[in-house]
Amino acid sequence: MASTPPRYPRDMRGYGADTPDPRWPSGAKIAVQIVLNYEEGGENNLLHGDAGSEAFLSEIVGAASWPGQRHWNMESIYEYGARAGFWRLHRLFTGLDIPITIYGVATALARSPEQVAAMLEAQWEIASHGLKWIDYKDFPPDVEAAHMAEAIRLHTEVTGARPSGWYTGRCSENTVRLAAEDGGFAYVADSYADDLPYWTRFGERAQLIVPYTLDANDMRFATPQGFNAGDQFERYLCDTFDALYSEGQAGAPKMMSIGLHCRLIGRPGRIMALKRFLDHAMRHTDVWFARRIDIATHWAETCPPVADLPRPSKMDKDTFIKAYGSVFEHSPWVAERAFALELGPAHDTAAGLANAMARAFRSASPDARLSVLKAHPDLAGKLATAKRLTEDSTAEQASAGLDALTAKEHEVFTRLNTAYVAKHGFPFIIAVRDHTKTTIMTAFDRRLHNDTETEFSEACHQVERIALHRLKALLP
Repeated sequence: MASTPPRYPRDMRGYGADTPDPRWPSGAKIAVQIVLNYEEGGENNLLHGDAGSEAFLSEIVGAASWPGQRHWNMESIYEYGARAGFWRLHRLFTGLDIPITIYGVATALARSPEQVAAMLEAQWEIASHGLKWIDYKDFPPDVEAAHMAEAIRLHTEVTGARPSGWYTGRCSENTVRLAAEDGGFAYVADSYADDLPYWTRFGERAQLIVPYTLDANDMRFATPQGFNAGDQFERYLCDTFDALYSEGQAGAPKMMSIGLHCRLIGRPGRIMALKRFLDHAMRHTDVWFARRIDIATHWAETCPPVADLPRPSKMDKDTFIKAYGSVFEHSPWVAERAFALELGPAHDTAAGLANAMARAFRSASPDARLSVLKAHPDLAGKLATAKRLTEDSTAEQASAGLDALTAKEHEVFTRLNTAYVAKHGFPFIIAVRDHTKTTIMTAFDRRLHNDTETEFSEACHQVERIALHRLKALLP
C-alpha cells in the first residue's frame, strides 16, 4: 500500500498580499478590542484540587510551582487582582464608556459574584477562558473536552448565559478543534496568527477565529525582557495603534487586540499608562471600540465563509492528477511529482500550486524537461490550423490573436517556427497571455538568435509561466 505523501497542516499564507476589507461600522479605520482576563480564583492552587501552586504571570518573575504546598505570596498577588485591580479597571472603562470583553475562567467567575454582576451591568461580553487557569498541553482530548463542557455549564450557571466566545490560553493542539466541534461558539480566540478574523474548517464546519495577542499584552510586565515600566507599555500600544490606523487610512483596516490582567495592569503604577493610551486612541476619529463578540458578529455578516473550494492539498492522487495533469502540456508526470511533495494550505492557491509544480519540473532531468518543451505546439502552427491543439493551448493562442493571422503573418510565424526548431531542437515557447501578437513576434525574432542553453532555460521559465496562468483559471 502506497504511503501518504507528507501534508503540512499549518496555513502560512493567510490572506496574502491583499487583506479583505472588513468594512468596520461607520467606516472605522481600526477596530480596537480590549480583553480583560479574569483568572483570579481559577489558578493552580491546592484549594482547587491542583497538585501545586501557580507559577505563571505574577509579580514573582521566574516563580516555580510548589508541589503539594500553597504559595501564600502567589495567592495574595492573584487576590489583589480580584479585590483591587478589577475595580480600578472597571472604573476606568465604565468612566470612558469603552466596551470590553472578559475572558472569564469559569471557576474564577463562580468565586467572584460581585465582579460578575458588575461585568453584566456594564454590558461587557463575558467569554469563556476555560474551566481552570491551568495548562492543557498534556491533557488527553477526551479529558480536555470534558473540562470544556463543564466550563460551559458552570459559566452559564454563573452568568446566566452560555459563552459565545472561547479562549483557553494555555491550550493544547486539540483545543481549537474541540471548541469548533462543540458547535456553539461564534468565535474561538486561541490564535495569534493575524490582525483580522479568519475562517477555518474542521470537517464540514466553518469556525470563525478572532485572533488574540501576546505582544500588546500586559503579561509582558511579568515575563523576562518584557515591560519594565508603564511608559514602555504605553509606547508599544500607541505604536501598534498608529501603525494599524495608518493601514486603515490606506484602505486596509485591521483589528487591534489588547490583553489585560486585573493583577497586572490593575496596579496603580501601571494603569495610568493604559489611560494615556486610551486617551491617544480616543483622540482619533474613525475608531471602533468593540467587544470581541461584536467583531465576530460583524465579520460573519460582512465576510461569511465561502463554500469549500477545491483544495489540492486535500485531494487523493487520482483526483489531483485528473485536475492538474494537463497544466504542463501533455506531461502528467509533473503533477504526479508535485503530489508527492509536502503540500499544505499554502498550496491551495494558484500561486502556491504553481510553485509546487515548478519545483517538480525543475528537479527533473534535462531530458525530462526537454520532453515537456517538445510537447508544446508551434505557435500558429499546423496543429492550430487543423484545430488539434489542447483546449488550453487553443484559448491561449486565441488570447493574443494568433488564431486570426493574416496570410503574411502566418508566413512569418511558419518561417520563424521552422528556423527555431532547426536551431534549438524544441518549439518556441512563450506565455502568450503575457503578450500581444506584436510583442510575441518581436520576442520570437530576438530569441531565435540566442544559444540553445540560454533558450532551454528561457523556454523552461515560460513553461512555468504558462502553468501559472492555467492554474489561475482553476484556483483562487
